[in-house]
Amino acid sequence: MPDHTLTGPSGQPRRRSQDWTEATGVDGFLNRSSLKVQGLRAKDYAKPIIGICNNTSDFTRCHLHFDNMVGAVKESILQSGGLPRVFNTMTMGADNTRPMGASFMHRNLLAMEIEQTASIYSMDGIVFLGACDETVPAMLMAAASIDLPAIVLPGGPSLSGFWRGRPVGSGTDFHRALDAQRRGELDEHDITSLEDSLERSPGHCSTMGTAATMTALAEALGMAPAGSAAIPAVDSRRLAMSRDVGEYIMQLVADDRRPADIMTADAFDNAIRLLAAVDGSSAAVMHLLAIAGRLGVDLPLSRFDELSAETPVLLNLRPAGDFYMTDFFEAGGVPALLNAMSPLLHLDAATVTGRTLGDEIAHAHTDDPRVVHSLRDPVAEPRGIAVLFGNIAPDGAIIRTGVASPELLSHRGRAVVFDGRADLDARLYDPDFDIRPDDIIVLRGEGPRGAGMPESGRIPVPQKLLLAGVSDMVRITDSRLGGTVKGTAIVQVSPESSVGGPLGLIRSGDVIVLDVAARRVDVQVSDEELAARRRVADDRPGPSTPARGYARLYAEHVMQANTGCDFDFLVVPSDVPEPARVSAL
Repeated sequence: MPDHTLTGPSGQPRRRSQDWTEATGVDGFLNRSSLKVQGLRAKDYAKPIIGICNNTSDFTRCHLHFDNMVGAVKESILQSGGLPRVFNTMTMGADNTRPMGASFMHRNLLAMEIEQTASIYSMDGIVFLGACDETVPAMLMAAASIDLPAIVLPGGPSLSGFWRGRPVGSGTDFHRALDAQRRGELDEHDITSLEDSLERSPGHCSTMGTAATMTALAEALGMAPAGSAAIPAVDSRRLAMSRDVGEYIMQLVADDRRPADIMTADAFDNAIRLLAAVDGSSAAVMHLLAIAGRLGVDLPLSRFDELSAETPVLLNLRPAGDFYMTDFFEAGGVPALLNAMSPLLHLDAATVTGRTLGDEIAHAHTDDPRVVHSLRDPVAEPRGIAVLFGNIAPDGAIIRTGVASPELLSHRGRAVVFDGRADLDARLYDPDFDIRPDDIIVLRGEGPRGAGMPESGRIPVPQKLLLAGVSDMVRITDSRLGGTVKGTAIVQVSPESSVGGPLGLIRSGDVIVLDVAARRVDVQVSDEELAARRRVADDRPGPSTPARGYARLYAEHVMQANTGCDFDFLVVPSDVPEPARVSAL
């Protein structure tokens, strides 16, 4: 474990904030004066200063309840001898953007904003409040780069809804309803009724989508307290957890224990195994790769396949299963699940509480074996994330097998190719368009450089096929898929077509062969023909770069999905020795 501690003349650990509060000359005068304007006294700002990072807004329903959580954290920090300082950042609400999921490209921007804020203000530690899809990953990326003592406080899931005699939740339930509407089984009044009933409170999606997956993985990484992920957003126990977090961050600062001490290679293995056990969101792969890249932890894409192939599914939660996040909480939450799979974990991994992961979960158990299963009685044999290679995806692609149709995991079909989401929307749903049940939909130009990686892999089956009884098709895209969605989709194809990936060489009518068991996805076109097509493609103008702003920065510097879609200038080079790999401050 690296030794970060600096000591002052008295031999006591020197806090970073003392560089502000004890500075001499004009800088010290202005720093202290600005604190006194807030009514603070010298003995107040002589305490450890704790930043509380909060990105609530009226655009993000996941965070509507954060004010009380912030208040509880502040109160606890004060009682524990610290000085809390709240700061806001840009908002991140995946389900209120256009295109859907456009917030993914802002993950890197949020991480940069937090890093820059922490670099210029007097913080000794940071509490991160996060909930929606890209919020927690961005905060973990920032924590890795800043490497100050830090802790994640998840915002928690919304209460699942209730509609026409049964529970309902984000993703699978409303997609099924929309398909039923297109088959003529439901009308607009029915859909509006479902809209009114789907989510009953603030909080992130009530199914195992990207938000729920990433908060659970924050626990497995050791960066969120055990039991913090699944508490419903409006449950009083979330406020109690918020007070615990105020105490934990003060101890982290006192011990000078930092993210690089906690998010080790073993911790990432634990997180990947939990990802497999919860049958979690495919977007988590890119997020974990990006966090590891900020720390210089060697995490190849193949590691997800290796550990998924050894880890059975133990959580019975939608979209892959039957239950909802509230049920998961009542069944014991993440600690109960980790305890059930403990023989597969590195139990000596550190956590933000100061205890090991094994200590944290030792006494956890499930109160509902229908929801949290055991290794002896799993929900399913290992499936999780499968990593595919082939002449379509030389650097890899992934499929979330738990939400795919088993009969399509070995499939041969005619490619039907679309260049961008607008092209797909304009043609695929035309009743006269030539689309057949066994076809494979290929959507390209939607990857990180081509479009910013929105949720373009969410491709409904055309109505005429739904009416014929087709419920699922194979999709292949260089984009991604929302975590609450069911369907057979090969996503995050690398390299993407916009940087010359072979996905851009496929033509409608080509035959594609998918063999998940063999971890292959290939187009049945000779190498010579692909080379000839590439020569033609190389003579065509490439995609235009955005003219200005963050979109231009993103297009010029974002890396590919197989390495996490972070910026090339923020990843720690593998040849940089420890301890210089971490800490931007």
